[in-house]
Amino acid sequence: MIDAAALLGGMAPAAPVMDWSGLLSRPHERSDARIAYGPDPLQYVELWLPKGRGPFPVVMMIHGGCWLSDIAGADIMDYAAADLRRRGIAVWNIEYRGVDRPGGGYPGTFADVAAATDLLRKAAPRYRLSLDHLVAFGHSAGGHLVLWAASRNRLPKASPLWRADPLPISAVVSTGGLPDLEVIRTLPDGCGGPVLMDRLTDVGRRGDPAAWRDTSPARMLPSPARQTLVAAEHDPISPPGMTTDYAHKAGARVAIIPGEGHVELIAPGSRAWARQVALIEDALGR
Repeated sequence: MIDAAALLGGMAPAAPVMDWSGLLSRPHERSDARIAYGPDPLQYVELWLPKGRGPFPVVMMIHGGCWLSDIAGADIMDYAAADLRRRGIAVWNIEYRGVDRPGGGYPGTFADVAAATDLLRKAAPRYRLSLDHLVAFGHSAGGHLVLWAASRNRLPKASPLWRADPLPISAVVSTGGLPDLEVIRTLPDGCGGPVLMDRLTDVGRRGDPAAWRDTSPARMLPSPARQTLVAAEHDPISPPGMTTDYAHKAGARVAIIPGEGHVELIAPGSRAWARQVALIEDALGR
């Protein structure tokens, strides 16, 4: 359903939308631990732990960057992670090999996300993390990956990505996400195009529809997770129409943030971030 409350406000931005320098120039905080889930330098998780004894609710976080490590890494989510930590929420911020790195693409990028997700279950007792209060949160390409991670139980056993007993994820917030890879493949700009999608899904070799069935959340419906899709009015990477089209197929909740763009979605202090904190806390039952 459309979140009508999120549509209230002026239709034009009160100021120019934020660019990446407006976020990345901010003072940078550090995580509490880095945990490896594989031998590659990009196979790690940054854990952000609140003060106190716990057990702590958890946000499993995945960054975007068009699935390309050269564009972005897990550190672009540090500002959001630090803000959640101050609110008493632990963050499991996943790094992964992009399609431009050895071992990335299909199946490696997905296998990384799966391994990092399942490691959370093993790490939870040591770090006092409550998996009964878990939300997956992803931005841009990371929005695609959290939706995929929450639907892994629907993967066919014939898929190289199938794993027994994947970590259950009951709630997902995908912000500025890219959930339908077949649509993304048709887009010449932003994170789209056939070359990138072939590297991510191996569709050129595996063909249609097989390649989409284990990589694209739009082909993995219905999802076992409660899905919330967030879009910013002035987002050129993931415009609201893309979000609402997928949400209609998925029966997901949608929040459209007026007057802001792609970067504000992960920028504490923005209206977009404030709205998403409310959505995350609601999904955690806080």
